[in-house]
Formats: sequence, structure tokens, C-alpha cells
Amino acid sequence: MNIEYLLKSKNVAIIGATEKAGFGRDTCKNVMTYMDSQNYFFVNPSRKEVLGVKCYKSISDIPKPVDLMVICTPKHTVEKLIIEGSKNGVKGVVVYASGYGEVGTEEGQQEEESLSRLCMERNIALMGPNCAGFANFIDKVHPFAFLSDYRDRKGSVGVVSQSGQLILSMMDNPKMRFSYAISSGNSKISTVEDYLEYLVNDQDTRVIAAYLEGVSNPLKFVRVLKNAAKRRKPIVVLKPGRSQKGVELVASHTGSLSGSDRVYDALFEKFGVIRVNDLEELMTTAQALATIKKLPEQKKGLACISLSGGETGICADLGEQVGLHYPNFEKKTLEELKRVLPSYAAPNNPLDSTATLSYDTEKFASVLEAVMKDPNIGIVSVGYTLLQEISDNAIHYMTEALKLVCAEDWSKPVVMIPFAENTRHEGYVEALRSIGVPVLSTSAYGFRAIRNIQRFSEYTPEDKNLEIPLFNKTENQIIESESINALTESESKKIIQAYGINCGRFEVAHSRDEAVRIFREMRVKKAVAKIDSPDILHKTDIGCVKLSLETEEEIRVAYDEIIENAKKNSPTSRIMGVQICEMVPKGTELIVGVSNDPQFGPSIMFGIGGVFVEVFQDTVLGMAPLSREEVNQMLSQLKGIKLLEGYRGQKKLDMEAFIDVIVKVSQLACDHDSRIKELDINPIFLYEKGVCAVDALYIKK
Repeated sequence: MNIEYLLKSKNVAIIGATEKAGFGRDTCKNVMTYMDSQNYFFVNPSRKEVLGVKCYKSISDIPKPVDLMVICTPKHTVEKLIIEGSKNGVKGVVVYASGYGEVGTEEGQQEEESLSRLCMERNIALMGPNCAGFANFIDKVHPFAFLSDYRDRKGSVGVVSQSGQLILSMMDNPKMRFSYAISSGNSKISTVEDYLEYLVNDQDTRVIAAYLEGVSNPLKFVRVLKNAAKRRKPIVVLKPGRSQKGVELVASHTGSLSGSDRVYDALFEKFGVIRVNDLEELMTTAQALATIKKLPEQKKGLACISLSGGETGICADLGEQVGLHYPNFEKKTLEELKRVLPSYAAPNNPLDSTATLSYDTEKFASVLEAVMKDPNIGIVSVGYTLLQEISDNAIHYMTEALKLVCAEDWSKPVVMIPFAENTRHEGYVEALRSIGVPVLSTSAYGFRAIRNIQRFSEYTPEDKNLEIPLFNKTENQIIESESINALTESESKKIIQAYGINCGRFEVAHSRDEAVRIFREMRVKKAVAKIDSPDILHKTDIGCVKLSLETEEEIRVAYDEIIENAKKNSPTSRIMGVQICEMVPKGTELIVGVSNDPQFGPSIMFGIGGVFVEVFQDTVLGMAPLSREEVNQMLSQLKGIKLLEGYRGQKKLDMEAFIDVIVKVSQLACDHDSRIKELDINPIFLYEKGVCAVDALYIKK
């Protein structure tokens, strides 16, 4: 299905053109406002004209071929109109009507499937149903269902949203400038993944902004993210579903598959996708990335320049709150700033340049130059509240200084952040945008946008293993059994042992005499005895684990007690024997786990065990497979990481051995993708030298 039939259609027929309030009238007004008159046609069998434009009785009466139909009529008319349109050469259709699969009824689902089959049979690219159309600002194609004020919105941010109202909110925001704005709706034929793929490959789109409720084609979605990562094209995503209520609402809105939210976080982290928390952050981040001429250098910090001490203090706090770093200026920078600044100004970062310099183009440019040339600085923020009505000429001199500096090859990215939200002076906003200086949202959002820009600049696809073992799973495959299909502990440990992970010595005994033989042959000071059963997952709770066994008699007694307790407390469970293990020295408890997401495949969870995982939930999650560099980066996110690195005189533990285990587990998860559901290695002891996994649970699909 060629998506260009939709997004780059040469001409458009509005079916159901009307002067009554609603999608039909608003679409007519939009095409009349933004498109050439020879490129749109109105169709309404009951009207000779609408809004002064001639109306045709049907699409068959239009005297030239039509690329795209926009159907503004009720649901029961849609399929008949598509059949007629296909006979007249139509290859793309936008369907506004709702009441299909998104309502969750069997009837709605059947009607959506019928619509899909019809479009597939006739090779028609369908946008929707339950959508609000789109706007192509590059080629002036504007079949969009909502009205907004007239202005030039052409830019380089491509937007895809599963909510039409959010598209309208973005269009109404004066800072946004678009290449495309696409309301995908239920995405039944042309999917969200298709639109994202198109924008990743589109030369007119520098940045992609998406409101994403879920995906229907995980394989294609991952392929698109991978392509964007390799091209270094930013994708900024607002995805609801962090809360349980959010999951319920997005499911009812478009019928999307929402997926596990932590898995989405891990997926976005792997492919350098910027996830934001709300629409304002989405707009600010996307437009800033589309405006700046270059990304900040990696591992460089932020410098803030404001006109007062109060503003400087706000910058210091807000920057630190969102995780930004203000490096101290180097000696050469300080000397240059002292030369230019008034005697009462202190050259710190964040910097109070004083209001005096904002009226002197040359001096303000000198401050900007000194700060930008500091080798520790990667991006500069200028704090200034730009009003609609200009009563203070400071912005004139500051803008001229920014023009001078930004024209230099050595210049670094600059943004402007207001300290209060006001309507901005359009002339200065445009003047600054033209030199690559975006005027961001007010303080908190502005600093979040800077953080997002820096994180994207530091993303290196070469450090990631992007080869996710993903199958194109359908919705039917996502329905999983509630029953647990577990292996025994000994079987589970043999699987991870095969990947070179130390589990200590162990063997399963089927009688008390065999248990004694195993203990004797192990020649260990202490042993552990455990039930070996695929049905008893919590062995300690029912008396099926015995520790610190030192004699053959203790082994015999333990064997009998474990078998007796298992039969008494879990009479229906299968008993495969009693596992005799060497009792390894206690180390620092860690945990490593695998969860195989039905959409995106296996993810790896790891962290510090014991109370850290039970109380503090101090774990991180990454999509398999993981490279050593990825694991290193993830480890730094653990709150308790210092405990492993020799905190306050404690001995440093073997971090390389732990990293090795995680990488091996991620490879195991990929190799077993089609048959593993979960894997839990808990605890795994970490020592000054080496590791040992003392318990494992492998659950099959």
C-alpha cells in the first residue's frame, strides 16, 4: 500500500461537503484556505455549491481523476463510497467516521475488518477510521477536520498522533512549524508505523513528534526506530500508559495494544527515542531540535546567561532538578568575562550578565563568545521573557549579538528560555528561529527540553546492540495462558550453565542413599538440599529447603523431611527429586531476570537483590540483546551501585563478572525467544572475584 497516495495526493475530493458545522464544513474551509482551487472538489448530491464552490453529485461526475477521497459522511455510507471512488481511480481515502473497533464491540470490530478488507482488495491506502485527516505543509495538501487560525506553519517537524484533538492543539501553538501533521486514528490499513517510516525517510522532516497509544506491528515499529537511530533523526514520543488508568483509557480510545510501559521505556532507550511526559514538553523538545543548527557536543555541560541574580538562581535550581550539569568556567573564560562584565558582576555558571550588557550588542556578543568557547560547555541558554508588546529595547541588542555569534563556525547551540509564560513577539521569535535559536517554553519545560536535547546528542547507536529478535506477532498471539509452565530449578540452572554462568555444583537425588552419595562425592563442608519440582516455586515457604548440612546423617534426614513436606503441603505437585547443592559463601545479593514481552520480545531486568529489590525496587530494564556498553550505562542508573564499587572502605566487587552474566543472559533470552516466557535468577551472589547463581527459575511459554 503506497502511503504517498494519502500524504502526497495531487487533488482531493471532499465527500459530504456542507455548510453545516462539523468536520465536513471545516475540511472544506481548510482546503479552500491552504490549497490551490484546481486541486480540490466538493461532492454533495443535495447541493449545487458549498461556500461558493461548485458541488458535484458524486465522485463519478468530477471531470478529472481524483487521487484522494475524504469521506465526511456517516459510517453506513463509507464502503459504498469507497467502491465508487475506486472505480474512478481513487487510491487514497480518509475516513472520519467513528464507531468502529475503538468502541470495543463485536459489531464495531466486524465493521472495521470489513472496511479493511475492502481497502486491501482495491489497493486503497486508508487513513483512519476515527481520524481527523492530515496536513501536508510542504506540498500544500490540507484535508484536515479542525479549523485553526490562518498562519504559515511550514517547517520541519513531522507529527503523527492517534488523537486528532492533540494535532489541533499543536497547530494552535504559535511556536510549532510542521512538515506534516497526521491524525492516524485507528490506523487500520495505513498504520502509525507506516507514517513514522515515511517521516523517517522524508527529507523535509528533521524531527518526528508522536502521540502514541500503542502499536499494531511491533516488527515494523522496531525497524523504523532502528532506521531513525542509524540516521540520527530524532523521534520524540508522548505515550500515555504509565498509570493503570492511562492504560485503560488508551485501550478504549483507539483499541490499540498498549504493551508494558517499562518495556516501552527500555525500547526507547535502546533506539535513542526521547520520551516526554506531556504535550508541552513534546512540542518544546521537537521544535527546539528542529530549530538548532547542530547538536551539543557529547559530555559537555550547560551554561545559562541571565540578566539578573534572581533569574540566575532559578536557572541553577531548575537545571539541577532535571539533571543538567553546570560546569565551572575555565580560567581563560573567567578572565575574558571579567574583562567584559561590570565590576559588580561575578562570572559564575549560571551567569548573571547584568541588564547593562543587554543594551550593548558588542559586549553581549563577547560574553556569548567567551562562554561558547569554554571547552566544558556544549549548549547555552539565554534567559529572557520575550513579550508580545516590546517596551524594552534590550531584546533588539541581544538578538543582534546572537546573530553575530551564531554565524561563526565555532558557535554552539543556543536556546532562549522565558521566565514567565506570555505571548511572544512574533517578529523576534522568527528572527531568532532563522538563526537557529528557538524560544522555548517557560522555565521548567525549557530546561526539560535542554535535557532531552543533551541526552539525544549523547546517544550513540554504535554502543547498542540493535538486533532485537522480534517476530511480527498478531493480536491473537498476545493472548497468553494464565497457567505457569515452569522447569525445575535444576533444569533451569542447567540452561544458564550452558551459557557459562556459574551455578556451583549441584545434582538431583532420587533417594536418600543417592543424596548421601552426591554429598560424599562433592566433598564440601556444607550443602543445601531443595525440592526439585516444576510445580513448587516457593520452596522455603513449605519447608522444602534445608541449609548448612554438614554430615551424611543430616543429608538423610533433610531428604526425608523435604519429600514429606512437599507431599503434605503440595500434594498435587510433581516431585522430580531433591537437589543437593554445595553451599557457596554468601556474597552481595543480585538479581537478573528475563521477561518476554508479547509485542517486543525479551527484556532483561537486573539490580541489587535483597531489600533493594523488595523495598526500593532498585532495578533497571533493557531490551535484549544488550551490549557491554549498554549494561555499563544501565548499571550507573542503580541507586545502590556504590555498594558494588567499594563504597566507604568496602571492598570493590567484580563488576566485570556481573556485566558478563547480564550479557550472557540477554543472549540466552534472544536464543530462546520463541519458547521462554520468564527467567528469574535470584539470588546471584557477587564476590570480589566472580559470581555464583544459587537459584534459577525458567518459565516456558
